[in-house]
Amino acid sequence: MPLELKKPLVIFDLETTGVNVSNDRIIDLYMIRAMPDGSEQEYHKRLNPGIPIPADSSAIHGIYDKDVADCPSFKDIAAELNQFISDADFAGFNSNRFDFPLLVEEFYRADIDFQIDKRKFIDAQRIFHTKEPRNLSAAYRFYCDKNLENAHSAEADTRATWDIIKAQVNRYDDLTPTVDFLHNFSGQHEFVDLAGRIKRNKQGEPYIAFGKHKGKTIAQIFKREPAYFEWMMNGDFPENTKRTLTRILFELKTKGL
Repeated sequence: MPLELKKPLVIFDLETTGVNVSNDRIIDLYMIRAMPDGSEQEYHKRLNPGIPIPADSSAIHGIYDKDVADCPSFKDIAAELNQFISDADFAGFNSNRFDFPLLVEEFYRADIDFQIDKRKFIDAQRIFHTKEPRNLSAAYRFYCDKNLENAHSAEADTRATWDIIKAQVNRYDDLTPTVDFLHNFSGQHEFVDLAGRIKRNKQGEPYIAFGKHKGKTIAQIFKREPAYFEWMMNGDFPENTKRTLTRILFELKTKGL
């Protein structure tokens, strides 16, 4: 059965300078905006990251400093990109843990307070690894019976991801073809921040999901060791994690906890 869309769904892929959400930058992005009426719009930009592209990264995606020297920065295109993805949900391959958090960081650096609270996120990799643990090229062969040409180009990977998602909802009867269901199936509903550093327990309380306080609620830590959050705010954490933590702490203080 076809995927049911109640609002636009943006399927996208990024090529970047590296894999650190806090410090790396986007150098190529490709998006497909799928509409509820079945129509599609495309958006593609090659970007100058403002920092050198490491040789190891160039060896993967084939993009070098000289290729982006005359390209716009992310800040140059941030406003038009924000307009293109406005009111849309998102889908990608490993996008919940990397591509989308990095995209949001770029918006923050461009002084755009990108809103994520009312959006849904489908991760084709999470669905694939749950159903058929492999990688993007294998997923494309498995679901679409096609070989992925030009792997690690944003356009090829984006188009393959969109084909995979459509094939997944057709293949598995227990996958309800709605963005809400696939958002939950992709696991993003467990996270309070995009990086998964803060999660929510069965009681709906936000808790720390890493390190020495793993499993403890933020309220518990706030009462016993408030300095821990100063360490987080000054540490090498994504800006989205810091903003999320700031909001939670403000709510706790307002409630007098």
